[in-house]
Amino acid sequence: MDIEVVKSAEESYLNDSLVESLLKKTKLYPVGKKISEISMDSIETALESNKLIKTAESYKTIDGTVKVKVFQRTPILRVMTGNETYFIDSEGEKMPVPSDFTAYLPLATGRISDAYAKDQLYNFALFLQKDKFWNSQIEQINIEANLDVELIPRVGNHRIILGKMEDYKENLNKLKLFYNKGLNKMGWNRYSIINLKYKNQVVCTKQE
Repeated sequence: MDIEVVKSAEESYLNDSLVESLLKKTKLYPVGKKISEISMDSIETALESNKLIKTAESYKTIDGTVKVKVFQRTPILRVMTGNETYFIDSEGEKMPVPSDFTAYLPLATGRISDAYAKDQLYNFALFLQKDKFWNSQIEQINIEANLDVELIPRVGNHRIILGKMEDYKENLNKLKLFYNKGLNKMGWNRYSIINLKYKNQVVCTKQE
């Protein structure tokens, strides 16, 4: 058997050993079997049932080799809520956190339902991923019980009250303008809270 793992992140969390282990668990490991006994469809279905794998392709060659190509999912957000932790991938699907895998991703915490994670948080994470500035600035997204959103930045010793997720683009544009015209002159550690909830306003609380 010849295995190829196509990684979709900077680091790969899939490897040949994991693919072999999955096939052995489902009694589909092809080595030692007759070519006529091996079902490519069954191998692909078994591999794609694993939440770490996006798609799988397999075929037989004339020399008796089974070629298996697996594509791993791309995590874009890590969610920690209650006793559960998982990734949301680039297609909005939940996936488990692979062991020994470290990803440079924003972390979402607080009161997060599956529906909220796969809709609102997924869209927000996609926005962050596509925006170079915000992708490097936002470290944590905390969801309060009333669904207000609080952000923890990587630069600056302050919390950002974003308000409701529906208004994030308008409020982040407002914050970016404030960063450029305000904090760059006054210093990034001047305020403890920057509140964006109010229309056309940025309300700040000074550090004590």
